[in-house]
Amino acid sequence: MGSRQVSDWQGRNVTVAGLGVSGISAARALAGLGAKVTVVDGGSGEAHAARAAEMAQLGIAVRLGDAETLPAGTDLVVTSPGWKPSSPLFAAAAAAGVDVVGDVEIAWRLRGPEAAPWLAITGTNGKTTTTRMLASILTAAGLRTAAIGNIGTPIVDVVLGDEQYDVLAVELSSYQLHWAPSLRAHSAAVLNLAPDHLDWHGSMAAYAADKGRIYEGNTVACVYNVADPATEELVRAADVEEGCRAVGFTLGTPAPSQLGIVEGLLVDRAFVVDRQKQAQELAEVADVNPPAPHNIANALAAAALARAFGVEPAAVRDGLRAFRPDPHRIEHVADVAGVAYIDDSKATNTHAAEASLAAYEPIVWIAGGLAKGATFDELVTASAKRLRGVVLIGADRALIREALARHAPEVPVVDLERTDTGAMSAAVREAASLARPGDTVLLAPACASMDMFTNYNKRGEAFAEAVRALADEHA
Repeated sequence: MGSRQVSDWQGRNVTVAGLGVSGISAARALAGLGAKVTVVDGGSGEAHAARAAEMAQLGIAVRLGDAETLPAGTDLVVTSPGWKPSSPLFAAAAAAGVDVVGDVEIAWRLRGPEAAPWLAITGTNGKTTTTRMLASILTAAGLRTAAIGNIGTPIVDVVLGDEQYDVLAVELSSYQLHWAPSLRAHSAAVLNLAPDHLDWHGSMAAYAADKGRIYEGNTVACVYNVADPATEELVRAADVEEGCRAVGFTLGTPAPSQLGIVEGLLVDRAFVVDRQKQAQELAEVADVNPPAPHNIANALAAAALARAFGVEPAAVRDGLRAFRPDPHRIEHVADVAGVAYIDDSKATNTHAAEASLAAYEPIVWIAGGLAKGATFDELVTASAKRLRGVVLIGADRALIREALARHAPEVPVVDLERTDTGAMSAAVREAASLARPGDTVLLAPACASMDMFTNYNKRGEAFAEAVRALADEHA
């Protein structure tokens, strides 16, 4: 690391908001560069106290039980992604003329002069899958890379680590983009835009604007979704480097400057010599795992970013073939009595659930949880004809039940009031009783999980466990 970077931080009074993974990562890094770091967190339990003690050994002050007051002398606030812009701490910072930035901004500022370029990905859904697909393609091309950002290792740790990379595949949430004004990616993609996290951003317009920040200063390609005009509008609004191009991806036949599908092939009409007359075959649809429509779209977006970085077609194919999806993303658990059981616990919002529901027919749908301010009329209208039945769980299930009553009154609905640990087992059994051979029982909750489970992984595990128990009974 250059001495300039160290001197930039020596003696600065930095307040870090949040004692979570990214907060601890930023606090350690900045303290190591000579900053005087104070971490503030509203929690005060045993786990918080233990983390505070670890921080104290590194010379980092921790203030627990007060997340609202700005420590005296603060000249920069570094926030964790989950903190809302309306937090009192940030109002206090604004009143004091103190900047608020996130861990991604810190990572960007700490990059060395020879740092690897970033290929950045955001969107309401598909971010993690697309980022990992991209990393798989880059690896197949022989490039040193890692999938980082909103997944896996904290981004500051990667930037300051000893390992050298040729290029990084970076997943960025709308939260992270909100607090990263200096970020300038080599190329970036917005996969889709649908209402999500509106309780955090305050409006759809603010949410979209934060997503669009990923395009600012791009040098080679701004990748957008042809089927989602809002993503192309964000490209038009972005201030990019001279020569940076708009590149679309589509599940249809691609126009010039697009990637798309022709006769079961993923083809590129953007990164070829003659875009008007040429198309380069990249892979077969069958190379995408699983080949559900929304996942093919993810593959096209990953391919576009890889091609923007100069990756050869064969590496796109090899990378897609090598890719394995994460658990709880349209994961086939088992077939029981002729019925397929699919775990898409990762479908934590209506947009993700709609994509999941579009991949199967007929479906017994298990849904519900924390709605996060979402409404369900559009989702139910789009999916009604595919539904054999619905089993509802979780705190906000009434919102889905009411949407079903309005738009799919003929579909049988089982409303489970239970929120105990056995509720998922009961849901699976109710779904099994509604399903017929050839049907799919699909866990695609369209809601967050924290009302009943620690996270969506635990929810998916509970589903898989219940399905396996059912399979054992039928063995």
